[in-house]
Amino acid sequence: MAKIIGPGSLIVDVTGFAPHLPVAGETTKGSTLRFGPGGKGSNQLTAAHRAGSEVKIISRRGDDVLGQILKKHYETEGMSEEYIHVDPSGETGSALIEIDESNAQNRIIVIFAANELVTAETVRAAEKDFADCDAVLTQFETTVEAVFAAKELAKKYGKPFILNPAPFIDVPKELFDGVDYITPNETEAEQFTGVNVDSIEGCRAAAAKFFEMGVKHVVITLGVRGVYYTDGTTELTVPAIKVKAVETTGAGDAFNGGFATAIAEGVPVDVALKFATCTSAISVTRLGSSPSMPYRSEILELMKKEFNEEL
Repeated sequence: MAKIIGPGSLIVDVTGFAPHLPVAGETTKGSTLRFGPGGKGSNQLTAAHRAGSEVKIISRRGDDVLGQILKKHYETEGMSEEYIHVDPSGETGSALIEIDESNAQNRIIVIFAANELVTAETVRAAEKDFADCDAVLTQFETTVEAVFAAKELAKKYGKPFILNPAPFIDVPKELFDGVDYITPNETEAEQFTGVNVDSIEGCRAAAAKFFEMGVKHVVITLGVRGVYYTDGTTELTVPAIKVKAVETTGAGDAFNGGFATAIAEGVPVDVALKFATCTSAISVTRLGSSPSMPYRSEILELMKKEFNEEL
């Protein structure tokens, strides 16, 4: 079993569903409200866990009502809480999510709260698990210093460092130097490089910008257009799988968790992209973010069906 570690966010999703999203000043009658475990970091590692990896998240939450939702999730999943610091007086991160039932699109406000207290020291305290992991996976919902520390430890022990640069924030360009795999979506790719990726030529140009920053492999997720990959020499595209989406929250996190699992297992990158694509496709057919993540058997079944590929 592959092992994945990284600093990541713990956030509880407070999700409202409605026939359409309100415009400014409008009140829309909704259909239901759900509370569920989420956060890009936790979603990614939940996806990796269900895809077959041992995972350890380095994070922080409050000892409040929302924190108990996350605690129950980790206990139910059998995921490690070794590096989850609980602050008795702190506030657990939350996300206010509006879902348009007509097209499954969402609108989100994230309140990071305790996640903003995940420091470089917090990450370095987990060094023993970086030493024997198979991949490091992170994103931008904790702190930049935590991401820097994770990258340093990945480099120290020769582990693949996978960065999902989401959500977009202004970060020092040197953060990207030495990143093994960067996995932006189309919006983030443009925000970080200034290049529109509405075509393969655009993807290629954006990737060139990332290479200039020191990134080794570029993976750009393109929604219904699939995924683009290049290492500067080899170029690959994987088509999206057509499914009936009910909620797209967490689709990118699912992709990253699946991709990290495959990379951690030493799978060739073309197969890893297909595994990740299947992970993401299944997730959007279910409600919730962390709860929507598929299990390994489901991913493998879809990969065999869609790509005639086995892991």
